[in-house]
Parts: sequence; structure tokens; C-alpha cells
Amino acid sequence: MRVLSLVHQPDAASGVFADASAQAGHALDEWLVPRRREPPAPLEEYGAVLVFGGAMHVDQEDRFGWLRDELRLIRRLAGDGVPLLGVCLGAQLLAKALDAPVRRMPSPEVGWFDVELSPEAAGDSVFDGLPERFSTFQWHSYGFELPAGAVPLARNDRCLQAFRAGDSAWAIQFHAEVTREAVGDWLRSSRPEDDGALDLERLRLETAERIEGWNALGKGLCGRFLEVAAAAATRPRPAATTRATSPRS
Repeated sequence: MRVLSLVHQPDAASGVFADASAQAGHALDEWLVPRRREPPAPLEEYGAVLVFGGAMHVDQEDRFGWLRDELRLIRRLAGDGVPLLGVCLGAQLLAKALDAPVRRMPSPEVGWFDVELSPEAAGDSVFDGLPERFSTFQWHSYGFELPAGAVPLARNDRCLQAFRAGDSAWAIQFHAEVTREAVGDWLRSSRPEDDGALDLERLRLETAERIEGWNALGKGLCGRFLEVAAAAATRPRPAATTRATSPRS
């Protein structure tokens, strides 16, 4: 199966999700959307789409015009039943594409925070096997609400953390894909006005202690999503509107 990653900046790429894809024998293409007009291959060749994070926000379409185009693309992919997994900004874009509110939070959520599974997560094909409560790496200042008809999968006292829309689209606010190197890059480029007053050294130490286990959890989560996508690829897909299109079509 061929997998497409929608990437918004070089230091927020596929991370350990690329490892999970390779381990499952899939070919993964990264598309740096702000710099390239077209995906690496026609969209109909991809059996799954991953959408990652970035320092931009969903309400900054005037500043980042490609966000508007990508939102239309995600809406079409979701409508066509293409398996989607959105992470952080990618999750917020999926929520917005499904007409759910996405807003700035009272304060950023940056660092390691516990998340609890919702009762609805029991039996979910992607969240199956996750502990009821687990520590997650977060870096965001916006949050999403639950789209109409979607199923909540995880939350904490700050915001909704995950949902499933239909049987082919998942959104996670936490960075299950992030690597130790990416965290280092984000710490070096952290802006207090956006990320709050961070204890950078403490966050480095916590990350060093937790990242190995976190990466194992992330690979497992992505691996289960790719299993769902691979199974869906063997079934006929409804007539699609994504054929031969791109975000700027």
C-alpha cells in the first residue's frame, strides 16, 4: 500500500509513523504542502493519508493560503472514505473540515500530560490495546470540539484529545509521531508568546526519560491505523471526487 504524509514544516514530519509504515511494508511519500503544488503521485494511488502538525493555526488562512486548499482536500478525502489520521494541526484541520469548532485554548498545552480513554474507545480498531490512562507528548495552543456524529476516544482536563469520524478517519491532538530529535528542534525554536513559559531543561529531561516508551506506543497506534487502511484497500471504494485533484485544484 502507498501512504501519503501531508507535512507542513520540515521539523514536524512523519517521525516514527514512517517507521511503522516501513515495518508494515508500505511505501510512504512525504508531501511538504507549503512548498509543493502537487503530491508526489496522483491521490488515487494512496491507500492512507497522514496529516501532521505545524506552528501555524487553522484560523490563519489569510497568512497561509495553502491551509484553505488543504482543508478542502481533507474534506474531500474524508467524504470519499479515504483512511485518514490527523495529528495535532492535522487533527484540528480534520475537525474543521467536518464543521466542528476549533478554537484557541486559554493557555497552551506543551509537554507531557496524561490522557484518559473515553468509554467509546473500547473496541476501536486503532485505539484497541492502549492503556486506559497514559502520558502523552503535547504541543498545541488550539483545541477542537467533537464533530457531529463522531465518536470521542480520549480526553483530559484540558480538551478533547481524540475522536473517530465514521469508520475511516481518526484525529489525535497529542504527538504520537514525535521523535527525540524533533522535540529538540521544537525546544530550540520555542516562542514564549505562543508556547507559554516553558521550563525547557525540565522538558528535555522528561523527554529523555519517556520518549522510548512513547515511540513504541506511537508505532503501535499508527500500525493499527495502517492495518485498517490496508484492509479497506481490498474493498471497493465509493465513487470518489479526489481523482486527479490536489489541494490547489
